[in-house]
Amino acid sequence: MRTLAALLAAAALMGTSPPVKETFVEAPGPNGPLKGTMLSPSNAATPIVLMIPGSGPTDRDGNNPLGVKAASLRLIAEGLAAQGIASVRIDKRGLFASAAAVPDANAVTMEDYATDVHNWVSSIRARTGGKCVWLLGHSEGGLVALTASRKTAASHAPEGICGLILIATPGRPFGAVLRGQLHANPANAPLLDQADRAITELEAGRRVDASGLNPALAPLFRANVQGFLISAMALDPAKLVATYRGPVLILQGERDIQVSKEDAALLGQAQPKAQLRLLPDTNHVLKVVTSDDRAANLATYANPDLPLVPDVVPDIATFIRASR
Repeated sequence: MRTLAALLAAAALMGTSPPVKETFVEAPGPNGPLKGTMLSPSNAATPIVLMIPGSGPTDRDGNNPLGVKAASLRLIAEGLAAQGIASVRIDKRGLFASAAAVPDANAVTMEDYATDVHNWVSSIRARTGGKCVWLLGHSEGGLVALTASRKTAASHAPEGICGLILIATPGRPFGAVLRGQLHANPANAPLLDQADRAITELEAGRRVDASGLNPALAPLFRANVQGFLISAMALDPAKLVATYRGPVLILQGERDIQVSKEDAALLGQAQPKAQLRLLPDTNHVLKVVTSDDRAANLATYANPDLPLVPDVVPDIATFIRASR
């Protein structure tokens, strides 16, 4: 696989993209710095996108140690850089290079992540002199972006936010999404009664005794993540997007087995001014999938050499330029 430096050098020689600088950047965290990577085209007036990773131990590139190596966020960042759009992609508090930000990466809430987004926006604006920053959230990261946008939602540019790019973002509350994901896998049939009861309790703001659950469910509902689950289940993304007044782009793959087209439709219905783009033959990690074969779909999660679906980066770039 060719390195970013090699790709950018080749592009510069061919005159196909502007020169791009890679810089490691920081924002303040509660106990230590949050860290990320900035890709900056030479154009000083370029828009800039803050990329918010999805659920679990997902890093700035969109990968995690549980087998996801698709590098979706890194590929989006490189694609945007080739089109003259800057980006910052980040490690979440308590994880990877941001490990020093909090002692326990599990002791977080959605509001904590939203606070970190605001700190990143302030740091990026101070560094670049830009008036605002675009928020791009993938999967759960889209819900973080919506949470961060709600504090001054009556403004067209709340707290320096240009607009929202919601990729594979749930349109239903997290409890409903989690139920749907568990019920979609036939292998989970023996676990569903326990899982449904646990989700109902968490939705009501009550913790559950994970020691009494089937061992297959215990990691999902372990005690140290229940505070986060309760905070996430309390949010309704459709209601959040309905109150946001800035530009919104909703991108959803039609072969996503984690977030559905119905989720995207709910977001679009809640915010009629949003642009909604359904991507054919596209899965959750934005790779091409041409069948309903679940195993083939999941296999793309582990392959960073597969390119993104061709429309993803152009759709984002076009939206940003048209909304400036």
